[in-house]
Amino acid sequence: MDLFSISMERFLEKNAPLSDRLRPRNIENFVGQTHIIGEGKFLTRAIKADRITSMIFYGPPGTGKTTLAMVIANSTKMNFEKISAVTSGVKEIREVINKAEESLKIANKRTILFIDEIHRFNKAQQDALLPFVEKGIIILIGATTENPYFEINKALLSRMMVIELKPLSRDELSILLDRALHDKEYGLGGLNIDIGDEAVDYLLTVADGDARVLLNSLEIGVLSTEPLDDGVRHISLDDIKNSIQMKSFKYDKGSDEHYDTISAFIKSMRGSDPDAAVFYLAKMLNAGEDPKFIARRIMIAASEDVGNADPNAIIVATNAFYAVNAIGMPEARIILSQATIYVACAPKSNSSYLAIDSALEDIKNEESGDIPVYLKDASYTGAKALGRGIDYKYPHDYDNHYVNQNYLPDKFKNKIYYKPTDLGYETSIKKWLEFLKKSN
Repeated sequence: MDLFSISMERFLEKNAPLSDRLRPRNIENFVGQTHIIGEGKFLTRAIKADRITSMIFYGPPGTGKTTLAMVIANSTKMNFEKISAVTSGVKEIREVINKAEESLKIANKRTILFIDEIHRFNKAQQDALLPFVEKGIIILIGATTENPYFEINKALLSRMMVIELKPLSRDELSILLDRALHDKEYGLGGLNIDIGDEAVDYLLTVADGDARVLLNSLEIGVLSTEPLDDGVRHISLDDIKNSIQMKSFKYDKGSDEHYDTISAFIKSMRGSDPDAAVFYLAKMLNAGEDPKFIARRIMIAASEDVGNADPNAIIVATNAFYAVNAIGMPEARIILSQATIYVACAPKSNSSYLAIDSALEDIKNEESGDIPVYLKDASYTGAKALGRGIDYKYPHDYDNHYVNQNYLPDKFKNKIYYKPTDLGYETSIKKWLEFLKKSN
């Protein structure tokens, strides 16, 4: 490295964002991810033993994926190479692989290759890695915000361990905030800072588990506030509000957030929790989700999870769908809220759902049998000669407009598909069906 390169490296290090400068250099100073890091935990053991295997760090932004890779780089006796899938391609991969092979041949030393945003590699680029991971020429560590089970080739993924990182808790963010304010070498400890409790509370809230947002927003707030005559930088709530780096809300039709949120929405309605259901409804609407998509999910839940326990649920949900189409946002939010709350609060039954799935299973896997001859169409000339409609009992000619008569093929005549529950209107349905069967 020449003098100009050294000078550039020093400049970049000195002027790097606070979140980069404050990255821990070892595992002991890492904050968060206590499910994998800590005394006796897997990743701590692997780093200390220098027995790193190929793995993918998967989680939201600002949770420590790249930081963990840097900790590994500082701790390992292996070679460590880093590339970004945003700026690199097969050519760069080949160069790293060639160096790794030479190192293994000459020095018997293995290489860890860290690829940031690995999900951005296409299939061909991912395939280029596969044989070298399989042979052990490189140990691959990837970082991604996208679900690797959707974005990474199955063959490559099967040779890697997926480690999910979680958003940092408020207490963990508080530790980082305190470190940033007092660390004189890498943080802001060399400045005389007075930050109000309201500003701290707002910063921790808006950071929403993202350490990068927390630290870089704090730095902007501090450096953009001039010290007073006493040399103190007084950081108010407004100072932080005007400096915050708002996270881009990651929510699109192909993302985990989309699928996870709609799943939580449906399960909250099914679980009779109107508060949670409205919360997820608000989250989807705030992210710009199509109101008609949400309305369709409410209709499905009204039938699948409420069913005949409250037949009005499907009426409310269907009318909500048409009203949303007619009115549009922002007023459609009120209609969606009403329908969501109705379905969430309604008594639940999945009997209709179970009935049709059970019947479909029999239709697909069993001989369907012959329809009883007296149920067959007898409206055409010659039907009676074939026995069609003969001995059919017309229910309206009997008490309660019911007569005991087999309607299923003989093979299934004792099969019961619909089993009403003892909840809501299905209680009445159940009692009525039992009454009819006893009446003949």
